[in-house]
Amino acid sequence: MQTKEVKSEAAKAKKSPSDHPSGDKRFKVLDMTMKRNQYRQDALIEVLHKAQEAFGYLEEDVLLYVARGLKLPLSRVYGVATFYHLFTLKPSGAHTCVVCLGTACYVKGGGEIVKEIEQKFGIRPGETTPDGQVSVMAARCIGACGIAPAVVFDGTVASKQTPEVVVNRLAQYQKTE
Repeated sequence: MQTKEVKSEAAKAKKSPSDHPSGDKRFKVLDMTMKRNQYRQDALIEVLHKAQEAFGYLEEDVLLYVARGLKLPLSRVYGVATFYHLFTLKPSGAHTCVVCLGTACYVKGGGEIVKEIEQKFGIRPGETTPDGQVSVMAARCIGACGIAPAVVFDGTVASKQTPEVVVNRLAQYQKTE
């Protein structure tokens, strides 16, 4: 009788092989995504999208977990994560600002907007302010040429922006938090 109790306690304490040592349940989401794709290596991009959705960004621990799960070299996973513009290896700020640098937006002042942000906040596209409030990114084109220069603030497109308007809006983000 006692041996059955010991066995059941051991079974409860034993974790599944796919459980992450940290106990973070977001890794289960990755496990389910990899399992649904039958651990196929060609599902890497889909798994990375799910990872970024779950974690907010692709930290080294997550990339390593995906590499092991799909039996891929870490260099390949890292290469894909850094190649595609939609993946980020750093946490983003509370607010995001994406400046379009497509031809129409650039000609109408997109480049000047980026320069003004760099000067006023000391950050370049791909960086976040030291207080963690604002992340600035640049996009090759957001497909809004008719309203150039366009800037996307927290997912909302703003038309015909000027450097002053953009900098003032970003300054407001820093004041409100």
